[in-house]
Amino acid sequence: MNFTTEKAIYVQIADRLCDEILTGKFADDERIPSVREYAVLLEVNTNTAVKSYDLLEQRGVIYKKRGLGYFVTAGAKQQILKERRREFMETRLPEMFRQMRMLGIGLEEVEEKWNELGVKELWS
Repeated sequence: MNFTTEKAIYVQIADRLCDEILTGKFADDERIPSVREYAVLLEVNTNTAVKSYDLLEQRGVIYKKRGLGYFVTAGAKQQILKERRREFMETRLPEMFRQMRMLGIGLEEVEEKWNELGVKELWS
């Protein structure tokens, strides 16, 4: 995994796990890799992975079964979608609109690019 300086590494790891839940790699009540397994996979310190899992547990995305490991909380996918949509609408979209205004990009151009990339097919 290539980390950026935009966010703390443990947050990026938590985001990756959320991405994996969103894409269906891990379903409700399914076991996810152990902290150590994930740390080795991503080549990070185990303590960093622990912080990621703690963050996701605090947010209610995963839960721990003593002696068995971590599992995806039922409804986690919907929770992640709701949270990410809110963040997109409140943070990323206003910035995108600001950039569009500054660069003189109209909605028609965006729609044209949307169609060119076949995005409608992905979401229909």
